[in-house]
Amino acid sequence: MPSVEEAEAGDSEADSFISLVEVTEVVSKLLSGTGPGVDEIRPEYLKSLDVVGLSWLTRLCSIVWRSGTVPLDWQTGVVVPLFKKGDRRVCSNYRGITLLSLPGKVYARVLERRIRPLVEPRIQEEQCGFRPGRGTLDQRHTLARVLEGSWEFAHPVYMCFVDLEKAFDHVPRGILWEVLREYGIRDPLLRAIRSLYDRNRSLVCIAGSKSDLFTVHVGLRQGCPLSPNLFITFMDRISRRSQGSEGIRFGDHRISSLLFADDVVLLASSDRDLQQALGRFAAECERAGMRISASKSEAMVLNRKMVACTLQVGGGDPPSSGGV
Repeated sequence: MPSVEEAEAGDSEADSFISLVEVTEVVSKLLSGTGPGVDEIRPEYLKSLDVVGLSWLTRLCSIVWRSGTVPLDWQTGVVVPLFKKGDRRVCSNYRGITLLSLPGKVYARVLERRIRPLVEPRIQEEQCGFRPGRGTLDQRHTLARVLEGSWEFAHPVYMCFVDLEKAFDHVPRGILWEVLREYGIRDPLLRAIRSLYDRNRSLVCIAGSKSDLFTVHVGLRQGCPLSPNLFITFMDRISRRSQGSEGIRFGDHRISSLLFADDVVLLASSDRDLQQALGRFAAECERAGMRISASKSEAMVLNRKMVACTLQVGGGDPPSSGGV
């Protein structure tokens, strides 16, 4: 955890007015060719701005920062359904992507660059999702080393791969604000983040035809640069509060879980310990407004002999597996 002096210095930077340098850096890193939001402003338009245009964009962001009032266009998402597979007449065979206003995303990215130094030192090592210099290969390597070491010394490893039901879309915003305060986010930065959620609306666009607007009251904003950081902070508190004495010894460390955003694997040395760990994790998820999908979660055992592992969670049984 950072020292008091470091935290105060970070708070001072996070609370300062939005600068031309911040906005210019964010605009320069916009990806060309991405779809526009409801205002039809494309990234190429912003990237072609000269210093005068960027100054006006900075001024707009500063007004939003000071007033706490976000333009409605910045809070409106355009949902475009993308076909996955199966029958095209079935709605569940489509996945929606949300397009947001580009000027609004510039503002959100500035906020993200301010919040990251405050929450990053507080996130546990077990989380590798949406963090600089980390990825799925880190978790794969860690899990492989744990399994190899346990197999060599004939120690069983009980695992549960946990799936959360539509995690991003189910985050309760009231609880999220509590978590951010707990992790050191204060006004005016917290107020600025909350203001992006004040009047969230969306519409669906299919083949150029747009639906009526509808209000969105729950979940993180899809496509927003802030959302990944907010989500791993939200998940970190669930993970911390559900920790117990279970886990697998690996050198001087005890590893009880590995996370990549909402993908979670719980580790234990016995089925009893794994059940306890899963029960606590499920309870913390429930308290945070999240639910575990029992049908999509999977129990697995690494052992030199065939053993069964049947777990209970929320009235359902994750599929069990014998030894591997």
